[in-house]
Amino acid sequence: MFILRRLLWIDCTAGAVAAVMVVVLSPWLSRLYGLPREILPFMGAANLLYAAYSFSLARRVGRPMSLIKLLVYANATWVLVCLGMVARFWEQATVFGFAHLVGEALFVGGLAALEWNQRHRLAAGVLGVRAGPG
Repeated sequence: MFILRRLLWIDCTAGAVAAVMVVVLSPWLSRLYGLPREILPFMGAANLLYAAYSFSLARRVGRPMSLIKLLVYANATWVLVCLGMVARFWEQATVFGFAHLVGEALFVGGLAALEWNQRHRLAAGVLGVRAGPG
């Protein structure tokens, strides 16, 4: 239950950490991953925008269902983008590049599934915000 109670905080923190790491390390990661240099800042920017959106939801007690669904759809879309990059860079990416893209797709897909399954509780503010001390 710990993870579910903090689901949106985990979501926004993971996005922010991924964004910073990918942007800061992009020259090195580009070589390690065998991906074009401009792909990694794109991934970082997408993660940062996503983190900001999920943070805005994590801070709220009650959330409109439409905003929770948008979060889930954004996660699902990012899964498709990551898998599309796997297909696009199949011949040039290294095993580390594939591991990152597939790992991110699995992690974000898992978040999407959890958020979809808990959407009613997230919308009601039951998850993601602590009600009191302790």
